[in-house]
Amino acid sequence: MNTRNRFPLRGGNWNNGSNAGLGMLNLNNSRSNANSNIGFRPALDYARSNHPNGCCQCDNEKDAVTSAIAGTGIKPIDASMGCIFEQIYSFENILDAAYQCRKGKTKANATLVFFNNLEENIIQIQNELMWGMYQMSPYHHFYVFEPKRRLISAPHFRDRVAHRAIYNIIEPLFDKQYIHDSYACRRSKGTHKGADRTQAFIKKVERKHGKTYALKADISRYFSSIDHCILKSILDAKIKCERTKALLFYIIDTSPSDALGAGIPLGNLTSQIFANIYLNELDRFAKHQLGAKFYVRYMDDFVFIHHDKEQLHQWRREVEIFLNQNLRLKTNSKTQVFPISTANGRALDFLGFRIYSSHRLLRKCSVNRIKTKLKKYRKLYAKGEIQLADISQSIQSWLGHASHASTYNLRKALLSAPFRRT
Repeated sequence: MNTRNRFPLRGGNWNNGSNAGLGMLNLNNSRSNANSNIGFRPALDYARSNHPNGCCQCDNEKDAVTSAIAGTGIKPIDASMGCIFEQIYSFENILDAAYQCRKGKTKANATLVFFNNLEENIIQIQNELMWGMYQMSPYHHFYVFEPKRRLISAPHFRDRVAHRAIYNIIEPLFDKQYIHDSYACRRSKGTHKGADRTQAFIKKVERKHGKTYALKADISRYFSSIDHCILKSILDAKIKCERTKALLFYIIDTSPSDALGAGIPLGNLTSQIFANIYLNELDRFAKHQLGAKFYVRYMDDFVFIHHDKEQLHQWRREVEIFLNQNLRLKTNSKTQVFPISTANGRALDFLGFRIYSSHRLLRKCSVNRIKTKLKKYRKLYAKGEIQLADISQSIQSWLGHASHASTYNLRKALLSAPFRRT
């Protein structure tokens, strides 16, 4: 039989009779057995190398695709890395993605079901990706209410594994293109690093000019407003691997949304990449076109720091024009320019803190939430329905966050009263 044209759907040793295994997947061969029993890793490598179409011939493409967004200066990722699609569907990458997705969810039913037949499920995802037959399952929709009401669209566990496999390969490639002061969903970044950097900018401007102003803005309904065609054009300009682009475009097109051709789901790991890639165009505009030295962005929240209020108003107008014309986005009603000062101004409310040049405080809503939570825990502990170890574990993340602000007295006051049993 000619294995060159055989689809290895869930593998298949057609010569073993009753030894074919579930779904004709022979799991009894040793890993060194690279015969034509397509379905095990060596055999999958054999099938892949004999695929009549190969991959997408990325290395043979010499002409970079130009962006459909005029004036952004988008550059493609270096094609010397070869075909990244093979890296995405490699067995080792998908297996690593599965273990990453299991973290913090080891006892969840979907996790247990997937890991009960781990190798078979990994090979199934690998086959579907390799042969262009991957299809997403319906999303699970639910609301979260902290810090505000948001609709979360969570993918099935196997889809989370597939998305993590994609993320593992393409996120480091895009990360190299981001500006230094983009802090969301990036290694060694985050809210605390962003707050430190923002406060350093405020100090620097105040020290030199004696006064500081901020343009604080965020995007109105950001995730639900991302335009699919524009996002695809950005990806098309940056990625040369056609099969990788086809997979990413499929994920974009199957996004549940209220508006046709717009919106990506909160809850997808790939959505985090898409969201950062999309507003990287704003970052480049702010740094290279406007020449803003003190600019920080965390997902759809961003700030400009400057000593000249009129300059910030001018930048606000230019940013809003750029967002509308190039990304089909708009800022929300809270966007404004104001002085940062303890005397004749106010704090910059950004990244969970109220930031001044000399110190920073927690947001009042954060303090109110922890007070409410501790009050609830005291009642439960008094009834014997919760243990001190559980309470401590629950509030550790808040304490870690609070330690990055001037909160010593607050933390002492909140935790000074003992927990008592009735």
